[in-house]
Amino acid sequence: MFPVGFWQGSSRHPVRHKWEQSRSDPVVTAQPWTAACLTLIQLYFHHQDLENLREPITGITETNKQTEEAEESSADASSQTTNHNTEKTARTGTRTQQKTEPGNKTPPARDDSLEEDGFWDVVGCPEQNFTRDSCSKVFCPPWKRCIKGVCACKMPYMCEKLKEQKPACALDGTQFISMCLINANKCRDKSKPTFSHYNSTCSDIVEAFNVTVEEKTVVGINIASGKKLICGDKWNMAAANVFCKSRDITEGATIANKVDATDQLAEEFSECVKVRCTGAEHSLAECRIYKPEKINNHTKIAAIKCYNKKDTTQSNTFRCVNGKYVKPVRLCDGVDDCGDNSDEMCCKKCRRSAFHCPSGVCIPQHAVRDGVRDCLGGIDEDIITDKPSQTNDTEESETEAFYTDPLFEIRAMRSQYESKLQCGIPNMDYTYKADDSSTSSHRQKRLVGGEEALPTQIQWQVAIQEDGSIHCGGVYLGGCWVLTAAHCVRSNPKSFRVKFSLWEKHRQQSTTDSIPVKRISIHPQYNSQTYANDIAVLLLEELKLKKTCMLENPAVRSVCVPWSTLQFPPDHTCTISGWGRDREGKSASILKWANVTLIKDCQNYYKDRFLPGMECAGNVDSCQGDSGGPLVCKDDSGLSYVWGLVSWGDKCGEPGYPGVYTKVAHYFDWIRSITGTPAVAKFNQ
Repeated sequence: MFPVGFWQGSSRHPVRHKWEQSRSDPVVTAQPWTAACLTLIQLYFHHQDLENLREPITGITETNKQTEEAEESSADASSQTTNHNTEKTARTGTRTQQKTEPGNKTPPARDDSLEEDGFWDVVGCPEQNFTRDSCSKVFCPPWKRCIKGVCACKMPYMCEKLKEQKPACALDGTQFISMCLINANKCRDKSKPTFSHYNSTCSDIVEAFNVTVEEKTVVGINIASGKKLICGDKWNMAAANVFCKSRDITEGATIANKVDATDQLAEEFSECVKVRCTGAEHSLAECRIYKPEKINNHTKIAAIKCYNKKDTTQSNTFRCVNGKYVKPVRLCDGVDDCGDNSDEMCCKKCRRSAFHCPSGVCIPQHAVRDGVRDCLGGIDEDIITDKPSQTNDTEESETEAFYTDPLFEIRAMRSQYESKLQCGIPNMDYTYKADDSSTSSHRQKRLVGGEEALPTQIQWQVAIQEDGSIHCGGVYLGGCWVLTAAHCVRSNPKSFRVKFSLWEKHRQQSTTDSIPVKRISIHPQYNSQTYANDIAVLLLEELKLKKTCMLENPAVRSVCVPWSTLQFPPDHTCTISGWGRDREGKSASILKWANVTLIKDCQNYYKDRFLPGMECAGNVDSCQGDSGGPLVCKDDSGLSYVWGLVSWGDKCGEPGYPGVYTKVAHYFDWIRSITGTPAVAKFNQ
């Protein structure tokens, strides 16, 4: 931590430039899815029409229901809560109102028992109407992209062709290059067919069916070897919701149960298959399907009843965002009971073995270490536990094996896209490399207010030079883009240069590069008096006859841009860097760094001066660094993000006055509108 008086003398108000007192607020320049043998999951009704799906499963006795509820209560009492104390988002994420999901204007009804329950976060979060399409909380599927906090349908052409591509078939027999393309079409036009299977020919297609036998409505699927029932093992409400929603019942299912395989069923169906769904699929064909197994006297079969509001009971007191009512005991268990996942989006901790993401989302244990990030910071893929994931691919393939698994395409698409934007990882060959001119004392010395950086340690740090003088820092986003505070620049780019790999403030090293600024885009709502929206994007001059602004520099790397204000919660430890000033007010000549902690409820310190788009960090009695300099946070996967830009603060060195930063995630869409999506979007695009 930086002791009292590290940076900026007696006040942390940004240095006022001679031109700032009189200039008016500048105007921004806007830029802007082996189955050669899979057949159709064929829908047919043996003794009932669609509406009968909503009728009670009379074969499910009252005893069965009571047993199920007793099991739920028992499981909650002995719940193994996976509660990783990863911080909730900071600054404006907790203060500014999130975008309400389109078409869902009424928030979930509040149940006072939820507060006593201890799992559901009753304050603030439910009113935001978070669902699986809320990309400030979760990742979008490959056929959607994050726009203003909501997963929106991609244009089909945005689905990239994979290096190892499996042709995909739609329900109408049309072949596409991927499942992504089918789902992108379906997303934009509900009349379009859903995904059927992977194959080079599409003469056989896959679709689910239901059968009513002895007053039991059970579910099956038609594959190449014939019609199979769905096994009860792995069958849950998430899968039941997928089935019912594919029948145009928006709320999904009311009951997902397991019934005995009767003699009549055994005569007609000799095998069943297990399915595992997340709840987001358009049909059971998109779920993981396991190899068929023989039905015997001990086999349980998946049974279902689709949702009907008339069946809502007094125990179903939680209202989902989509209007469905579920039991509060179903919240935060890692299973999509609502059908839109809104029952898993505002969780302080998780029931049973569900995994708790730092953003307050509960995911099923089988999603942990499955090769696909579900938590924003990737902790579900990078966490080290003594207990392996229940569905680790290697473990399951040795026992059950998959009949078909669309998850491979999602893995491949994410990996391919994410690899295109290399950010947030320093060049380790240069992280601890010093120039020959530097001494070991420089590398080891601790200074007042922080530790002296090594010459090429902080590879995204830049210095903003105006008319030959350096008053501000900034951060490199990659390409020709730099981010800094708005109060550090003005609308005349000719006065500014950006220095890379600068260690000593007034002396270049062998890796230092200096590049002129071509264009400055200051946030259009920047207020120089209140420091609201204190952020600017700089476009650098390209080299002659080249599309780059600098030659390849091993000591320069870009930082990632956060897209969600929930990525790093309060109490997360981050790093600040800059030159700044020491306790006596002297300008530091060597780049310094220190760890600081994100602070919750900063309005307690600055009252109405703390505005949306601001963040607090540091000890409440510490001073911060150069204006415009980066506050960088590292996620569980090791990627570094520029979480903030040094903006302002009061009474440097006095308790109760933490440093205030511009919260970069709050401005992701604005930044992207200037740089373009490829420059800053690593995930959710």
